[in-house]
Amino acid sequence: MLTKESLEQIDREIAKYPPEHKQSAVMAALHIAQDEHGWLSVSLMDFIAEYLGMRPIQVYEVASFYSMYDLEPVGRHKISVCTNISCLLRGSDDIVAHLKKRLGIDFGETTPDGRFTLKEVECLAACGGAPMFQVDKTYYENLTPERVDEILTGLE
Repeated sequence: MLTKESLEQIDREIAKYPPEHKQSAVMAALHIAQDEHGWLSVSLMDFIAEYLGMRPIQVYEVASFYSMYDLEPVGRHKISVCTNISCLLRGSDDIVAHLKKRLGIDFGETTPDGRFTLKEVECLAACGGAPMFQVDKTYYENLTPERVDEILTGLE
């Protein structure tokens, strides 16, 4: 289900904890699995559960609680937009409206060409640079509609 390299990465994460607490590596294991597969299918989460000696529901609970995990396929670029209070007070609603219009999709949707998925997130911990979003693993802060267009053009 996972490559040898991914399993070795997970084993390094497990080694950070006492043997009886290897399930503490669940978040790292989910990240590694998602990086390899692009998203977390039920069968992939079941594999992680078995590998860590957990019940599948325990893994599902973690994966469904945190917004950084994707439980269905996403586009080549995932745009996670913070809509929490700090970003909202600094104009994230304008950024969201601009993104939806430019991409022609709503939150939770992927563009027909498979390039972009738009995701609403509660907080990305960059309140000082609000409004902001994360594209894949890169943060972009102090956004304006013009800056959003520059970023998207660079990704197309």
